[in-house]
Amino acid sequence: MNKTELIEKIAEGAGLSKVDAKKALEAGVEAVKEALQKGEKVQLVGFGTFAVKEQPAREGINPATKEKITIAAKKVAKFKAGAELAEAVK
Repeated sequence: MNKTELIEKIAEGAGLSKVDAKKALEAGVEAVKEALQKGEKVQLVGFGTFAVKEQPAREGINPATKEKITIAAKKVAKFKAGAELAEAVK
């Protein structure tokens, strides 16, 4: 399912126009993004939890030269499915 199809499903399920459904989806995604940028967790009960995890610096290997390199530390977005979502996809 792509974004357009998701917007159509939201509009259909909530009785909204596609324009309003698109605005609602974009506002929801933006709210999650802003919370993650602040380092906050976003918990949607029954769906799952979005959080930011810090990956420490580590050593890797350049596949072309086989030379050891240092991979810098970074922050990554993580998602953990909630119990209801996990059960629904079994």
